[in-house]
Amino acid sequence: MERRTNGGRRRRDELAAFLRSRRARIAPEDVGLPPAPRRRTPGLRREEVAQLAGVGVTWYTWLEQGRPINVSTQVLDAVSRTLRLDTVEREHLYRLSEVPVPPEPDIVSALSEDVRAIMDRLGPMPAVVSNPRNDALAWNEAYAALVPWVTGAPEGERNSMWQFFTRPSCCNPCSNLEEQIEETVAMFRYRYVRNRDDPQFQRLVERLVEASPRFAELWRNQDVAVPQPCQKDFFYPKAGRIATRTTSFDLSARPGTRMVVYTFVDEESQANFRRLLADPSLTEFDHTH
Repeated sequence: MERRTNGGRRRRDELAAFLRSRRARIAPEDVGLPPAPRRRTPGLRREEVAQLAGVGVTWYTWLEQGRPINVSTQVLDAVSRTLRLDTVEREHLYRLSEVPVPPEPDIVSALSEDVRAIMDRLGPMPAVVSNPRNDALAWNEAYAALVPWVTGAPEGERNSMWQFFTRPSCCNPCSNLEEQIEETVAMFRYRYVRNRDDPQFQRLVERLVEASPRFAELWRNQDVAVPQPCQKDFFYPKAGRIATRTTSFDLSARPGTRMVVYTFVDEESQANFRRLLADPSLTEFDHTH
């Protein structure tokens, strides 16, 4: 019990120090207040932060003093805006306040031009930017050619886990999914545990459990594994086998966001992909037989 008490005290001390440091870096004129040359310390005063954030002065003072008070997401968001916190600082404030971090809006618009340029220049290697839920946020032409059933899905269903587990077996090109399915779900759980405060992640898991008995079975096993490179094989009847290996690179735009690059494991796979890239109709499945 003493250890928990000390841990809570340290967390509140860190919260207090963090808020003071963010407040000190903002000049009154930065937020439309008249300059006050006689200030003893730089930055905004506590009462000014409270006023700008629309919260009580006493409440904000207690927050900055590290007192054990209850805080809401609305109030923390107001304080974040007032102190001009960036995405990482905002998340840090939430964690120090022991409040679940709400999911950020879609980061597609926040992707730097450099990231987009890198993806485009990786061709003919497929590349996609994904969040922890495995939503495809942005991709290059090669990725769209390899898995059009992901990139062409309706908004909200451009998710590799959803597509892998809900596509009918007659037109699911993931030829080695069953070989890697246990590890795939275990790595998915690894990301889920680190984002359990994300209601969209929770809803995705619920939908997968409802839609796929196989996913539900594996999810009940509680297996967890650190994400690592893996082989993903695709088979399109008109294009042949395309064997790839994936490598992920974390991006700084948002924690958990990563660029996944697919490399071809042999010349046959690369040749088949070139044919597919030249003729997108080769990904179609023939249901006449």
